[in-house]
Amino acid sequence: MIRVVLPFHLRNLAHVDGEVELDLAAPVTIAAVLAALEARHPVLRGTIREHGTLKRRPFVRYFACKEDLSLESPETPLPAEVVSGQEPFLIVGAMAGG
Repeated sequence: MIRVVLPFHLRNLAHVDGEVELDLAAPVTIAAVLAALEARHPVLRGTIREHGTLKRRPFVRYFACKEDLSLESPETPLPAEVVSGQEPFLIVGAMAGG
């Protein structure tokens, strides 16, 4: 069971309290997690990834096991700790300004 932590505004949009749990078959990749998340909560389509290209939207970051996976290929397998449910996959809204 994959545990996904969403930022507050996306939890509100999807009407989710706490973590989202997803059951995925191997291989568990960034793209597979995002596709399953969008399938379960269609309202999130276009908020994390662009509609047409499925590229990560600006100011959205992915983390697993304290590692920033934002610039990794979407086909990057997630760490065993995330796949086993020991650690969550985090989707974080980045901050900008000055």
